[in-house]
Amino acid sequence: MSASVERVLIYRLGSLGDTVVALPCFHQIERAFPDAERRLLTNIPVHAKAPAAAAVLGDSGLVHGYLQYPVGMRSLRRILAVRAEIRRFRPQVLVYLASLRDRRAVRRDELFFRLCGIPKMVGIPRDEGDFVRREMHGSTDVEPEAERLARGIRALGAVDLDDYANWDMRLTSQETAQAEEVQRKIGGAPFLTVCVGTKAQSKDWGEENWTALLTRAAALYPEHWLVLTGAADEFGVSERSSVAWQGRSLNLCGNLNPRASAALLKFTDLFVGHDSGPMHLAAAVGTRSVSIFAARHRPRIWFPYGPRHRVIYHRVDCEGCGLEVCIEQRKKCILSITVAEVLDAIREQLSSAS
Repeated sequence: MSASVERVLIYRLGSLGDTVVALPCFHQIERAFPDAERRLLTNIPVHAKAPAAAAVLGDSGLVHGYLQYPVGMRSLRRILAVRAEIRRFRPQVLVYLASLRDRRAVRRDELFFRLCGIPKMVGIPRDEGDFVRREMHGSTDVEPEAERLARGIRALGAVDLDDYANWDMRLTSQETAQAEEVQRKIGGAPFLTVCVGTKAQSKDWGEENWTALLTRAAALYPEHWLVLTGAADEFGVSERSSVAWQGRSLNLCGNLNPRASAALLKFTDLFVGHDSGPMHLAAAVGTRSVSIFAARHRPRIWFPYGPRHRVIYHRVDCEGCGLEVCIEQRKKCILSITVAEVLDAIREQLSSAS
């Protein structure tokens, strides 16, 4: 089939983290259709802290172009315009990498793509088990999003999520040079990378906790630089938190794009941060991390993939709420995580690395 396929459309919505966890699937699609032109149909994110998929995939060659539409598109005129754009591309195959959706939403998507003239579709859920997250063997935890996506396109072949080659972002020499320039600024010293920002109030551990953590970590690791990463509008909170670091620090919020940030994360001793896009970038390049999670999703779904990470997640009776803003429960899940817990995890990870 792949030899006769010249054009493939991939459907994946989301931003930085959503795109990173789909990297193994993008690699598998390339293997299945190596000679095809592959374009990604994705949304235009509405949040400044949520970079578009193009900022993650860049010039990797995993896709060759993008078709985009606004989040929450309801205009019939705009829907017809997107359909016309897809029809002009004339894809022979659709690879469906949507987030978990109910049967009605999936059938609506399928009908839309049929009306776009796409004859073959891969990844459209059919079986009952494809509409739910599978529980891990011997546990009430559920499969990570990366595993669910890989399972969905199993018709294209098995995806080995434990093979780091399947997480390769194919960073360019220019992106690596940006990371090396940062290293020169800090004189080649060891450094920790911290991301204190997050786009959801419910996932925010709080500036007071970050300040306390960095105060204590600075005393333990005086030889390390502190490098702060994140979006431009996180510069202020990162700057305030970094005052607690008595050693040397560098605030790069807004100064590096996601791919250059990933290149820098290859060189850091440890990433520490919220459940966030930078956390997934760190995992993709094989960097150890300490991740602070709210319980807005069930465990493991959005944990950084692989064994090199220490996730701090407190189970509560309201876990899986999915809330962007938590008022009634006062963020009891993430705010029950103590500074001492996170500091112990940092010690363990740096000790393991050494």
